[in-house]
Amino acid sequence: MQVSVTNGGTMELANGGNAWINFFVMSNKLSSPKILICPADTDKIAATNFATDFNNSKISYFVGLDADDANPQMFLSGDDNFALDNVPIKSGLLQLSTNAPISWTAARHTFSGQILFTDGSVEQTTISLLRQKLQQTGIATNRLAIP
Repeated sequence: MQVSVTNGGTMELANGGNAWINFFVMSNKLSSPKILICPADTDKIAATNFATDFNNSKISYFVGLDADDANPQMFLSGDDNFALDNVPIKSGLLQLSTNAPISWTAARHTFSGQILFTDGSVEQTTISLLRQKLQQTGIATNRLAIP
């Protein structure tokens, strides 16, 4: 996500909020696109393959566009059932300042969600823990591609 398209990356494409493109370039490492749907996400149907029917509507997880291993608590990926000021987030680019009124919706995991950090750890977070983790990412604005 931080490598230019001309060098085999997705930077310019992902900057518009296209989460699927980041998972697409990893398709040779992923066994199936079915793993990109959260089991608790009853609104989406898994893609059958990466070549013909794979897009944002077949993914349950955001992509942290600024993820960098120099900041081990940055958001790399996680559940995409966010709300801002209690309004569910739509597909696209989400820019979160450290004090954003972010929350989880009830859509999955009953007002909680999973976050994958750049250090490789995964944590289930409540709304208060999500806000705390957002303040600990190490950068002022976190850009997330929401499928």
